[in-house]
Amino acid sequence: MHPAPSVIVFTTFSGLGFGLLFWLGLGWPGVTGLSAFAFFTIAYLLAVGGLLASTFHLGHPERAWRAFSQWRTSWLSREGCAAVAALLVMAAYGAGLVFAGQRILWLGWLGAALSIATVFTTAMIYSQLRTVPRWRHWSTPALFLTLSLGGGALLAGQTRFALPLLVLAGLLQAWAWHDGDSRLRRSGTTLATATGLGQIGAVRSFAPPHTGTNYLLREMVHVVGRRHARRLRVIALVLGFALPVVLLLLPFAHWLAALAVLSHLAGVLALRWLFFAEAEHVVGLYYGAHQGQA
Repeated sequence: MHPAPSVIVFTTFSGLGFGLLFWLGLGWPGVTGLSAFAFFTIAYLLAVGGLLASTFHLGHPERAWRAFSQWRTSWLSREGCAAVAALLVMAAYGAGLVFAGQRILWLGWLGAALSIATVFTTAMIYSQLRTVPRWRHWSTPALFLTLSLGGGALLAGQTRFALPLLVLAGLLQAWAWHDGDSRLRRSGTTLATATGLGQIGAVRSFAPPHTGTNYLLREMVHVVGRRHARRLRVIALVLGFALPVVLLLLPFAHWLAALAVLSHLAGVLALRWLFFAEAEHVVGLYYGAHQGQA
């Protein structure tokens, strides 16, 4: 699928922001006053900034508020409701830490639960899609959650949680790429099933269905060369997981911690680009743009 920059920014930064809010809700790090204000500012800039970036991909951003009414059937609507609830609860919790130096335990736990629920609902927007076999798998929400928790722990300075979570996320991402490469083929979807013509005989494409581009080709079909994808995968794994883990294992220094965060952010941006660019929508079969990548 077309890797829209707004959606890449949204899934990267909001995941980190809500991940940091999760750990703050649990009391890690245990900060109050100006220190708490600094951590909450970073978390809200990431979470809210990511959410705002997502609206740039909407055809009519001014109508986004209507999505909140569809929470019974839409994961997008559930994401919006969970995000607003998490931000409001964590604002009240953060105010207690900043202005009163008091941690309201139950409010922090509720905010942490809503924060991680927001990340889960975001993942389910993609995991529910039958038309994208690479995404329709348990590994999609698992990756969103581990990345959010690992990145959030990294931002919170919680090395004891960040190290195992980043290692787990890196291993899970490598496996998801390996398994996902054949998921479309294993799904049983072919040109015959995509066109609905299989019952009348063998189906093959001998001419493009359109002489020019259209919305489906722009948004749903994006072919990435195999060698290009392999290089980006290595870059994402090294920057997103391997280098931050190595830096966390070194004797602590603020500049090393900052470098670990920046490295992880760059790696997640790369793998988020791949998440969308490598997602083979079944409509691509109709246009002949399947796994025959260069």
